[in-house]
Amino acid sequence: MRIPYVPKTPSTQDETEAAILNRVLTRRGPEGLLPLDRALLHSFPVADAWNTFLGAIRTQTKLSDSLREMLICRVAVLNEADFEWDHHAPILVKAGFPAESLDVLKAPNLEQLSSTTTGSGSGSGFKLSSKDLAALLYTDEMTKNVKVASSTFRRLQEHFNHREIVEITATIGAYNCVSRFLVALDVDERGNAEDDTVST
Repeated sequence: MRIPYVPKTPSTQDETEAAILNRVLTRRGPEGLLPLDRALLHSFPVADAWNTFLGAIRTQTKLSDSLREMLICRVAVLNEADFEWDHHAPILVKAGFPAESLDVLKAPNLEQLSSTTTGSGSGSGFKLSSKDLAALLYTDEMTKNVKVASSTFRRLQEHFNHREIVEITATIGAYNCVSRFLVALDVDERGNAEDDTVST
């Protein structure tokens, strides 16, 4: 971490900050603050807006858990955001994605994959659906190029309605923001977040 983390129990200056901290803690549940939160809480207003936006992306869209987490994991791979991958890959597996096939999301060129391509070198027989592949290719172009080719967008439209396209786009955009924040500040729970704190 390139700046110190705030303490695991951050101090607050007023009722507004206390309410923000409570909202973040409520969303995180019994596990408490993540290292990401302990970076964001240097700025309570930013942490609050972040918590609201990402909370909506994670819990209020119509996307399946599997699709949402697959997109997030692909963004993590493309942006080399290890913290993001480590946090979301287990959630993807819990949503039903085969753990032994996670490497398919690390393929350098998804165009080489198809609905008949085995998704794991281990011979698991896992196959990406054409629907999943369309969403992943869209993820790649949004993340790498920002601009998306018309052919890629038409491919997405074959599988998703307008609301789903908006939510897919928002999810990809949101987690590009997350990964860029994580990588730029070198936020990583595998680092020494216990000791690397602001002195109080």
